[in-house]
Amino acid sequence: MVAAVRRFLPAALIVLTGSALLRVSLLSDLCLRYVKEGLRPFLVICGAVLVLLGAADALLRLRGTAADADTGNPGHDEDDDHGHGHAHAGSGLKTAWLLAVPAVLLLVAAPPALGSYAVARDGSGAIARRATFPLLPPQGPLALSLTDFITRAVWDDKESLKGRTVRLEGFVTPRPGGVWQLSRVIVSCCAADARVVEVEIHGLGTPQADTWVTVTGVWRPAPGARVPTLDATGLTVIPQPKNPYRDAPPAPDTQPSAAAGP
Repeated sequence: MVAAVRRFLPAALIVLTGSALLRVSLLSDLCLRYVKEGLRPFLVICGAVLVLLGAADALLRLRGTAADADTGNPGHDEDDDHGHGHAHAGSGLKTAWLLAVPAVLLLVAAPPALGSYAVARDGSGAIARRATFPLLPPQGPLALSLTDFITRAVWDDKESLKGRTVRLEGFVTPRPGGVWQLSRVIVSCCAADARVVEVEIHGLGTPQADTWVTVTGVWRPAPGARVPTLDATGLTVIPQPKNPYRDAPPAPDTQPSAAAGP
């Protein structure tokens, strides 16, 4: 029994890994928690190739077992020819199952996208300086991405945001002192190179950590502040976006549903 498990284990691990990749990239949007959207087709291709390779390997091993049975040779592992195969086989079997743990986790309990815990421990977040800024629409609340808002607040010498009502979207990161930050995590390739952008919110109570919200408010000029500040006047709780690492402005039809307190 142990010999049979050891013989088919490599093929099973390949199929398991490929199935995990297909589960997060083809059968769901879970891959967007870990990589940028442009890499999704490559994950699908890799998953499909691994499943096919594992199935082909299992078929070849099955045929080899059948051939051994037809010739009266019960088969044996090469390690057994060296007099110490049992020890190596047991060690290799344990290592192989350890390698299967990440694939099993993706199949049954995929980790969530980076949130407030990662933001609170992040040291990145610098926004590149821009030389020019497009003109803003003259009317209505401005729906801006966090990156656009922060860049204008920090680098726009004309202070185009001054006195304008803006709408921003992100998740809640509680901070000491009764304030909280609206945050986004942005990736260039995958979650390993993530950087954080954040805006400090005043005027509203602190929602639950990691809640996705749309906040309406007015920029508060604060020279020398660590992050730009917004005096909030309204807040709407929203579902987590399908792609949480894409820093997009709020949808046009999202309206504030909670006014700021006195």
